[in-house]
Amino acid sequence: MIKKHYEFSVWLRITHWVRALAIVILTFTGFYLGYPFIAPALNMGEPTNFFNALMRSWHQIFGFLLICVTIGKSYLFILDKESKIERVSVKDFLSLKIWINQIKYYLFIGKHPHLKGVYNPLQFVAYVGVYAALFVICLTGVILYVHVYHEGLGGLLYPLMRPIEVLLGGLAMVREIHHIAMWFFIIFLPIHIYLAVFNSIFGEEGSMDSIISGYKWEKED
Repeated sequence: MIKKHYEFSVWLRITHWVRALAIVILTFTGFYLGYPFIAPALNMGEPTNFFNALMRSWHQIFGFLLICVTIGKSYLFILDKESKIERVSVKDFLSLKIWINQIKYYLFIGKHPHLKGVYNPLQFVAYVGVYAALFVICLTGVILYVHVYHEGLGGLLYPLMRPIEVLLGGLAMVREIHHIAMWFFIIFLPIHIYLAVFNSIFGEEGSMDSIISGYKWEKED
């Protein structure tokens, strides 16, 4: 018997897609700021459209959006009642039996294990890694921001960010860490999409649809 199961709350789905959009735009604009590969046409006697400034502004807008979404999603994971199914995934992560069965499933030599939570052990490891990278890229991004804008929010955060900058090895190292964290998402994204499609098709449970509709189909014994 197959039963429809509500898996992802509305806020979880919203934060997922906003985060995905922010990461894509931040990656593109970040590459451009590091290496301006597009130059606007020069018009004699007129402004040159300030394309670099436009890219920087979009990078900052979506950077702060990513910070807000990361904080909001962290709150949902820790305290939201509808996100309890995510927290339960810790039990699956600590189960050696589920680890073995999950690996067998990906090797096409076993069935998908019955999970108590929403993430299998490998997904949970990736989940923790993504949020570790998110916190790193957000923190280093704020440090870089306060060195450009010395008034307003930048001036307010500068005294807080300066000691962290020193602990990380200076501004050049902060920029390098920020860049490396970006590559984590570039590598993670195609793997994430592949496994999402794999689980949705091979598992026949609508796993990929659940991040849009919130519902997943589960087989009951």
